[in-house]
Amino acid sequence: MERLLNQLVERLTKAYGERLKSVILYGSAAAGEYQGKFSDLNVLCVLREVTPRELADSGAIVRWWREQGSPAPLMLSEEEVQDSADCFPIEFYDIRERRRVLYGADLIAGVKIDNCFYRAQVEHDLRAKLLRLRQKAAGVLSDPDLLRRLLADSVSTFCVLFRHALILAGAEAKFEKRQVVDQAHERFGLDPAPFQKLLDLREGKIKPRELDPGALLGEYMKQIQTAIDAVDVMEK
Repeated sequence: MERLLNQLVERLTKAYGERLKSVILYGSAAAGEYQGKFSDLNVLCVLREVTPRELADSGAIVRWWREQGSPAPLMLSEEEVQDSADCFPIEFYDIRERRRVLYGADLIAGVKIDNCFYRAQVEHDLRAKLLRLRQKAAGVLSDPDLLRRLLADSVSTFCVLFRHALILAGAEAKFEKRQVVDQAHERFGLDPAPFQKLLDLREGKIKPRELDPGALLGEYMKQIQTAIDAVDVMEK
């Protein structure tokens, strides 16, 4: 991991020179929880400005970085870092909470996050993901394998959003998915069983045939709605 990060910084500094203001690793890898092929190396690259010139200069770097198995670096200008927190409070909260400066200044330290915008995004994303889940489920209800895969793929996203709902509620939210579900049960009263079953499936603790996705779907959506209702009544 360190070798790859050093190579990335070297390529970025060579490509951008003084235009490069900061390179920040964020997410699980920044918190010392990197797990090889199971973890991404998420990187924020802050530039003086982001124009077609900067995009062109990043082309080879982005292709190389993606070949290493991680998403393309997130490129923002200095001005965008200061002005975008109201639009992307969840993302900035995550970066601020677990970050490691690889190069330049820590431009995230001074970013302010307004809880009003934060609450709105958490509710929006929960509702949007639930709507999307319904749409996709409608198309695969007749295929248990596809429905099972859809539910298993979605549970990680909902755990992330539950964690942010817990933070909004004043809880000291954990990062581990099962702990988040347990905290959401305690704080919001949702039934953890559907989420625990899907996590068991993802982790290989139960075989696919042991989980009936059709029977699980209704309760799963109901508990997601419980979390949405909890966020909806939070102070706006």
